[in-house]
Amino acid sequence: MKKQLLIAAVAATMSVSAMADISIAGAAKVNYTSVDFDGTTASTNKFFREMDLKITGKSGATTVVMNFGNDTTGAAGLSAEDTYVATSIEGVSLKVGAWDNGNNALRASARTDNKLSASTTMGGVTITYDASTETASSKLADTIKLSGDIAGVSASYKSVDAGEDISLSTTVSGVKVSYLALNRDAANMDRSVIEVSGTIGGIGVKVASADAESGDAIDGDTWMGDFEGASNAYALSNGQDVTSIELSTTIAGNAVKFRTTDVDGVAGADMSFNKVIVTRALSNGTTFEATYTDLDDSLAANDSQTLDLELAVSF
Repeated sequence: MKKQLLIAAVAATMSVSAMADISIAGAAKVNYTSVDFDGTTASTNKFFREMDLKITGKSGATTVVMNFGNDTTGAAGLSAEDTYVATSIEGVSLKVGAWDNGNNALRASARTDNKLSASTTMGGVTITYDASTETASSKLADTIKLSGDIAGVSASYKSVDAGEDISLSTTVSGVKVSYLALNRDAANMDRSVIEVSGTIGGIGVKVASADAESGDAIDGDTWMGDFEGASNAYALSNGQDVTSIELSTTIAGNAVKFRTTDVDGVAGADMSFNKVIVTRALSNGTTFEATYTDLDDSLAANDSQTLDLELAVSF
C-alpha cells in the first residue's frame, strides 16, 4: 500500500511538472453595432464576435507559440494565426514561423508565413535581420534593422526593399514625441506621422498628424482611426492626410475618451468624425465599452451615426 501511494505521488508530481511549461490564454469580445445613415441608405444593426486562443509551451530558453482565432467574418472553426518557435543561441535571438507585423498609423498589418527573425545587441545597438519566403518566386525578401538609444532618443533605421523605415521617439518634461517615416525610392510614395502626447491638468492629450504623398495611401489602424480598407472601415485615397486629437480622463470610475479626426488632401473625398468612448470594468470579469461615432463625409449620403456596444473578457 505504501509503495502504491508513493508511486501515485511521484506520478502526480511528474504530471504537474510536465504541464508546468504549457500555458493557455485567450480573449473574446462580442459587439452590437447600429449604424444610422442620414441619406437614403438603410440603417444596419449587427452582432459580431471575435475570439482568440493562445497556447504557449516552454522548454529552457525555447518557446513555442500557437495562436488560433474565430470571428464572425472568418472561416468556420478555429483558424491558425501566429504560430512560431522562438529561442536564443549564443546571444542571438531567433524566431521562425508565422506572425503578424503589428499595427502602426501608416500601413496595414499583415501576417506572413515562413519567416525568420534573428537579432543581437552589440555596443548598445540591436541588429535585427528579418527574412521571409516570397511565395511567387520562392526567393527571400529580407530586411535589416538597427535600433538603439542616442542621447535619450530611441531610434531605429530599417532597410527594406526599395526604401527605408525611420522611427524616432523621446520624452521631454513628461511630453512624449514620436516620428515614423516610411520612405520609398519610387516617386511620391513617402508616408510619415508625428505624434505628441502628455497630460494637462489631469487630462490626457494626444495629437497626431499623418501625411501621404500622392502615390500612396495611409492604411494603418491605431487610435487615429481604422484606415485598413480590408477591414471595411475607412479606406483612404492616395495623398489624403489625417489629423487627430484625443482627450482622455476618468469620470465616476469610467475611462472616457473624446477623439476627433479630419481627413483631407483630395478634393471631394474629405471627411471628419468625432468619437466618444466610455469604458468600464464590470464585476463579472468583463469590460464594457460604448463607442459613439458621428461621421461627416464630403458625400452627404455617407454621413452617419454609429453606436457600438462591446463586452470583452481576457483569461
